[in-house]
Amino acid sequence: MAMAQFRVWSFVPRSSSRSSPSRFLPVFFLMVFGGVTAVVTAEPFQPMDVFQLEWASDPQVSPDGKQVAYVRNWMDVMGDRRRSAIWMVEADGSKHRPVTSGEGNESSPRWSPDGSRLLWVATAPGEGGGAQVFVQWRDTGETGQLTRLTEGPGNLSWSPDGKHIAFSMRVPDPPEPMAEMPPKPEGAEWAPPPKVIERMIYRVDGAGYWPDGHWQLFVLPADGGTPRQLTEGPWDMDSTPAWTADSRALIVSANRHEDADYRPVDTELFRIDIAGGELTQLTDRRGPDGSPVVSPDGKTVAYLGFDDQKLAYQVSRLYLLDLESGASTLVTGDYDRDVASPVWSSDGTSLIFGTVDQGNGKIGRVSRQGRVEILAGDVGGLSLGRPYGAGDFSANAAGTVAFTLSRPDHPADVAILQGGQVRRLTDLNRDLLSHRELGQVEEIRYPSSHDGREIQGWIVKPPGFDPERTYPLIMEIHGGPFANYGDRFAAEIQLFAAAGYVVLYTNPRGSTSYGAEFANLIHHAYPGHDYDDLMSGIDAVLERGYVDPERLFVTGGSGGGVLTAWVVGKTDRFAAAVSAKPVINW
Repeated sequence: MAMAQFRVWSFVPRSSSRSSPSRFLPVFFLMVFGGVTAVVTAEPFQPMDVFQLEWASDPQVSPDGKQVAYVRNWMDVMGDRRRSAIWMVEADGSKHRPVTSGEGNESSPRWSPDGSRLLWVATAPGEGGGAQVFVQWRDTGETGQLTRLTEGPGNLSWSPDGKHIAFSMRVPDPPEPMAEMPPKPEGAEWAPPPKVIERMIYRVDGAGYWPDGHWQLFVLPADGGTPRQLTEGPWDMDSTPAWTADSRALIVSANRHEDADYRPVDTELFRIDIAGGELTQLTDRRGPDGSPVVSPDGKTVAYLGFDDQKLAYQVSRLYLLDLESGASTLVTGDYDRDVASPVWSSDGTSLIFGTVDQGNGKIGRVSRQGRVEILAGDVGGLSLGRPYGAGDFSANAAGTVAFTLSRPDHPADVAILQGGQVRRLTDLNRDLLSHRELGQVEEIRYPSSHDGREIQGWIVKPPGFDPERTYPLIMEIHGGPFANYGDRFAAEIQLFAAAGYVVLYTNPRGSTSYGAEFANLIHHAYPGHDYDDLMSGIDAVLERGYVDPERLFVTGGSGGGVLTAWVVGKTDRFAAAVSAKPVINW
């Protein structure tokens, strides 16, 4: 998101006081230099601080577990856009250094199976250079450009023998004009030609019109050369492929139904032979089948999905496909949370996966028999504006996990889970946030007035909070509606708090990370009793005595914008509201 789109709404607070007229109680640090004592005041978080934030994403642990390559992101205040570079850090937190220059946007670091090479995607040097695949030999530090592509590559995947790289890329469809037009004379200024839309899904918010074409699968020699296209046709092969253990084929998820636009989640698994491109369908059910990973012995494919019951929300579960018999087995049927990004253990007896439980990102492990254990928490930090649950992780065969770690006081840093212990490896915002007083985040749980269900939320108090004063309050409602907020850093929330507001954000019914039943309480009933959950949260905070009931404000984006519009149609207790990017014309 470009920072020009970041908004801070001006509900200017006029806090009353029961003890002190000051707006903030500053935090003082005593700094002693040669006997001279200086008093330094930590300032609240400011809008321009957003441009100074840095955050980690896509951490990739090396095969031997000794290093983590990751994407280091920051904001270009002059260009008003995100920038990124590949960085490296040792598993003990030492030798934190850049791998790339950051002159262009660099992403998708991927280790070769033996750890001797590191791939990434970056903008090629030179005017007009598009995104290309680069490789670095770790023993010498030499870097080479492997591709000269006309479109940007994605979903890079090394073959187990290290000889090939699979990736996906958009291939333009040949234009088929509706009518033959006369040639335009040289130098003539004619109106632009009409844009003909022939696909049901033809544009995306924030990206505009999709270019004509489809994502196809390619394979490239690891030493460089000519990429060879493996798939074709009016279907998108835009998921990360999994190699078979013998490096002879790829397992990929795709929607190749003739009516794919009308069945957008109905993907299947396919096997694609590298030598000849033969395609074999492996699954066939109504519902998504995706994120395939092949077991070390090559006999089993783990994948994610569900049988589509046409509910508003359905839990993503883990399945095992026996490649010899073609039979699939549900593994996580008893685990009522979403499973994401499975990775096999070296012995093939279990898988590492990502999940979210009660607003907190987790790393879990599941056996083939379905026994789940949680290994680590606080995975997230990629959603800077609001406290959504985005996070990245990777795992090697030995079970070492690198992940993005976030708490309410910092965006995503790199952490590692090794030997049962979590170690934070980076502190990317210490230089900034150690000199800022952030609003303190406190969990709240309260019963809904509708049915007594427990609702989880978080209160953020202004810097210098004084419980003897009264403050205005902003309730910020998350979008989705099938999403979740949690105890994560959120710049927008911190800016509200820095402006003198108490902020309340909650996970009303319909939120994810509480199981399928809780989420589907709003199935065919949205908006509905989620309104009661929100109002009960307001009541619970008012009972604490430090919020002025005459200065309540409400806002939210997308699904939160829908609920904001619904709220102000139900009650007049709010002094003002901002319904951001809502869908209100049902």
